[in-house]
Amino acid sequence: MSGGAVDPSTREATARDSARSTARDGAAATIDLVELPVVVTHHDPQHGVATYAAQIAATVEARTGRHLALDVADLLDVPDVDGGFGAGPADTVDVGVPRAHLQFTDRLWGPSPAAAADVVEHLADTTALTVTLHDLPQPSDGERNLRRRGEAYGRVVAAARGVVVNSDHERSLLREWVGFDGPVEVIPLPVDRHPLPPERTGPDGQTGPDGLPESDGDVAVIGFFYPGKGHAEVVAAVAGLAAARHDAAGDRGGSGATRPDARATGVVALGRASSGHEAELQQLADEAAALGVPFGATGYLDDATLLDRARRASVPVAAHQHVSASGSIATWIAAGRRSLVPDTRYSREMAALRPGTLTLYPDGGLATAIATALADPASTWLDDDARTLPGLDEVADAYAAWWAEGVRW
Repeated sequence: MSGGAVDPSTREATARDSARSTARDGAAATIDLVELPVVVTHHDPQHGVATYAAQIAATVEARTGRHLALDVADLLDVPDVDGGFGAGPADTVDVGVPRAHLQFTDRLWGPSPAAAADVVEHLADTTALTVTLHDLPQPSDGERNLRRRGEAYGRVVAAARGVVVNSDHERSLLREWVGFDGPVEVIPLPVDRHPLPPERTGPDGQTGPDGLPESDGDVAVIGFFYPGKGHAEVVAAVAGLAAARHDAAGDRGGSGATRPDARATGVVALGRASSGHEAELQQLADEAAALGVPFGATGYLDDATLLDRARRASVPVAAHQHVSASGSIATWIAAGRRSLVPDTRYSREMAALRPGTLTLYPDGGLATAIATALADPASTWLDDDARTLPGLDEVADAYAAWWAEGVRW
């Protein structure tokens, strides 16, 4: 999972909604609470993995009645600088806890893969750890980073008493590029869908085709911007559609149009640039302008605003080709949208887990998929009975059961 949003609109609702569930409703009711580790959280509301850790902690707490969240600043007396640690293990002061669970991506736990692994190994010297891995190493990291990240993730899993990934695809990446063949639990990322209001209107009271919210005319990508996330591919696809439209108009005396909705010419990044990639975001904006494609990035959006923008996008897209697990896909589903997603090992797995929630397109097929979505806006929305489970409650119960029964502490 990348540093983009993980169903961010659930963060404020998590404690409220989960508190309505009593312990007898889930597997957590039968678990000896002594078996539960603290769940380490990071104070970074804009980082998807940090948000996810807080969601899991809050939901398990609500279902067990035991306070579990422990901020990393209280576990390690190390300053948190730009999502990483500014000091090494020698400078840490530990808070004694017998068991802890970490949501791990190297970019959140250290300024380098090796430094992140140093912190985890230091913790493991005094605390029994379990970990959920995100952003698994894979060839798209490049030869040097693949080696560095693979070594770091190998050290992390060696230090842990139990390992979780969010998909079978990630379990395969762990075997293929980290060389780990030990036991791995697969617990999918949760989706808690937020239904449209009964009147199915947009924020201005207007409705579009089939009573859906009025679209804003943009093809949208959710989450942090960084090269390879798919923004550039979306810009190129929209530029190609514009060229085809103009060619068709010339061939048919100006009567033709490839895209039935002529307003849907823009591309928008619903989020901000990942740290260190601001210049590349500006470069893409310049390239889009040269192609005649309006392009912009919203910057960080709070939960309510992101949900609103996700519902008003003309075409929802999650175009990352090298994803390990996608919080962006989960966010689109939570908003009630059926996004366009490349046909990959991971996306096929997610389409099988939640049937009817994704539209897969083949390699080279993004422009056609966008044109089809523009011609049929209803195809970008979930059916009312679309299967979106597991949600946060089910995922929290899966963690609690695994900690109690599946981990050799």
